[in-house]
Amino acid sequence: MSKALVKYFCKNCGHSATKWLGKCPSCEEWNSFTEEVVQKSGGAKKLWSKSGHTKSEPVKINEIIEGHEQRLELPDNELNRVLGGGLVSGSITLIGGEPGIGKSTLLLQLALNLQKKVLYISGEESESQLKMRAERIGINNSNCYVMCETSLDNLLQYLQKDIPEILIVDSVQTLSSEAIDSPPGSISQIKECTAELLRFAKSTNVPVFLIGHINKDGNIAGPKVLEHMVDTVLQFEGDRHYNYRILRTLKNRFGSASEIGIYEMKGTGLREIENPSEILISEREDHLSGSSISCAVEGIRPILLETQALVSTAVYGTPQRTSNGFDLRRLSMLLAVLEKRCGFQLGIKDVFINIAGGMKLEDPGLDLGIVASILSSYQNISINKDIAFAGEIGLSGEVRAVSRIEQRISEAEKLGFKEIMISKYNKGIEQHQSKIQLVKVGKVEEAFEWLFG
Repeated sequence: MSKALVKYFCKNCGHSATKWLGKCPSCEEWNSFTEEVVQKSGGAKKLWSKSGHTKSEPVKINEIIEGHEQRLELPDNELNRVLGGGLVSGSITLIGGEPGIGKSTLLLQLALNLQKKVLYISGEESESQLKMRAERIGINNSNCYVMCETSLDNLLQYLQKDIPEILIVDSVQTLSSEAIDSPPGSISQIKECTAELLRFAKSTNVPVFLIGHINKDGNIAGPKVLEHMVDTVLQFEGDRHYNYRILRTLKNRFGSASEIGIYEMKGTGLREIENPSEILISEREDHLSGSSISCAVEGIRPILLETQALVSTAVYGTPQRTSNGFDLRRLSMLLAVLEKRCGFQLGIKDVFINIAGGMKLEDPGLDLGIVASILSSYQNISINKDIAFAGEIGLSGEVRAVSRIEQRISEAEKLGFKEIMISKYNKGIEQHQSKIQLVKVGKVEEAFEWLFG
């Protein structure tokens, strides 16, 4: 019997060492090494093998014939969007998210809607639980096969006999290989299982979906190298108190890495939101101060949403700065600009910011709408409901140009807005191109004077 081998792995990057280290030499994280017992029989054994495999030979790059990857168009338009136009053959996609956010529902719903042979591997739920979930979704499909298995060895033995057209694994942290003498969910098990599934996907051209857990910091659990191994990384996020869910692309080798898909969680599953702007601004009240409509862009998708602000006197000593859905550090910067460049005494005020609908966006084009909401609440004067905002605020108080301004203007016009305030530094925008009136400003003071006189 071979002697058990003990190694230490970095939880952040997966770097291995023969002894414990205080600082990882690879990613320079402190106190990130954990001890694991690793025992492999016969060295690094490949569990998946396919006959007819030949060694690769180097070729000149100018002699490579360019081709287009084969894509499968999925029945889920939002998932097609974040994948870059469809599912690529032989790709491996990792979907992470908080517990109960809807990861399993999303992929089971996809498996039931596809008219292809799908194998759904579940290591967390029984067959009866999956059947109950499928009945709630209300779709019956004889091409969807379910297998409750946590052993990678048994799974690959089955795949040697019967290869599906799409493979879904829920979740990768529950899989374990007998070649690794460590518990499921450990760094070595996750790396080994993912490597074998990656080898299977590339050799058979079968697309693979992996569901991954996340840690308390919101990152996908396991080594960081896991995200480097896969082709696409998607983050499924949302607020438990809201029905809306966002599927965000973090990495995509076959398309843009800044796309989002929006869903609504219902009792019968997830519903695609084709036009989120109409939903996110539908509950807006008229003639209330501290509210404005901002036009953000995620990827190539313009979204109009309501930005709310509340400015009140700080009666508890230190002024509070609270933000939901907007970067708190950027809020502090905007408040400093308003106080330094425009003379508003906000240092003694409590400021609360909220992006309606539970959305979390990072587009700098939200700055002008956030500033307009803050000034509206500060002056206690409502903003005209027919105006939208799109602009970035600089440290000098200037309103800077933002990307994809044409799409933002078109979205505002489509939803019935009569005016949109943008930066005067946006080039190539003419009044006759659109029926909506363009209000061009260069500084925050100009925006304030135009809005409130």
